[in-house]
This record gives sequence, structure tokens and C-alpha cells, in this order.
Amino acid sequence: QEKLVESGGGLVQPGGSLRLSCAASGSIFSINAVGWYRQAPGKQRELVASITRGGRTNYADSVKGRFTISRDNAKATVYLQMNSLKPEDTAVYYCNADPSYYESPLGSWGQGTQVTVSS
Repeated sequence: QEKLVESGGGLVQPGGSLRLSCAASGSIFSINAVGWYRQAPGKQRELVASITRGGRTNYADSVKGRFTISRDNAKATVYLQMNSLKPEDTAVYYCNADPSYYESPLGSWGQGTQVTVSS
């Protein structure tokens, strides 16, 4: 099973931008759909965006128009470009497969990367 490692989080002011990266230990091509999830304190983990091997994307309503997910199979990396960040985007962000798609079994969760949106 592929190991996915998140990076790119940090502290940003409201309205700012960040780009998160999700790097696979081997070939990310083996996973059809990869998703970015987030978990805020006291809340359940939620899927915010996913992208299939073929480039089909899906977004949660709360991030549509602000976040963009992309995938570079050659670099075995999935990115999440986050623009117009809001305080409510503050959370630990994780990447993992999106099991709602075929050939996308959920793997173990990594440590995630913290995103804090605050002035």
C-alpha cells in the first residue's frame, strides 16, 4: 500500500494562500482517486477535495471556487492550492485515497499538516 506524506501547511492571514503537497512513496498512479481531508478541533474529519487518475475532480461546497486540487503522476504528488483562506479553514490536513471511487482503498492516516488561518 502506498504511503502518502503531507507537507506545506503553516500560518497564514485571512485571504491568503497556501499550497499543500501529498507525496507518495512509490507510484501514486496505483491509486485511482486521491483526496485531501481535514479535521478541525472537536470536529470529524471531512473530505474537501479529490482527484482521480484521469483528472476528474470533486470538491466540498465549503471550498468550491477557492481550493484547487491537482495531480502530477510523474512526480507521484497531489497538490491542494488553497486561496482566499478563511479562519474556518483552520485544521490539520491529510491526504488519503477517496474510497468512493474504484481502486482507491483507504490507507493508514499520516501525521497531516497543520493549516492555521488567523490574523
